[in-house]
Amino acid sequence: MVLGLGIDIIEIERIKESIDKFGEKFLNKLFTDKEIEYCSSKPNKYQHYAARFAAKEAVAKALTTGWNNEFNFKYVEIFNLPNGMPQVELHGSLKIYLEEDKELKISITHSRDYAACVAVIQNKC
Repeated sequence: MVLGLGIDIIEIERIKESIDKFGEKFLNKLFTDKEIEYCSSKPNKYQHYAARFAAKEAVAKALTTGWNNEFNFKYVEIFNLPNGMPQVELHGSLKIYLEEDKELKISITHSRDYAACVAVIQNKC
């Protein structure tokens, strides 16, 4: 049974402009150290930052926390399994939203200009 669903799309150029303008202040507000290390190591780092930003937004929508004090971008960490499949690890107060009988799955995609993600929270079978 689906308990939460979220989707987001972002222009890669918008993320690039924010990083170029605000630098580390922007990155450190939104991304964990592991995410910054991963994205910065890629040839097209802006595409990877945008994908992770879209994933964090989609997860926030699936959790239905909205933009209250409970949501913190750094509490949502996006990483890839060795096979490339994206995963989410929740930190801080967001961990309480996923009990042992629930799972959160995401799917990320990107093109030259956009990155998008869908997030689904469902009961474990």
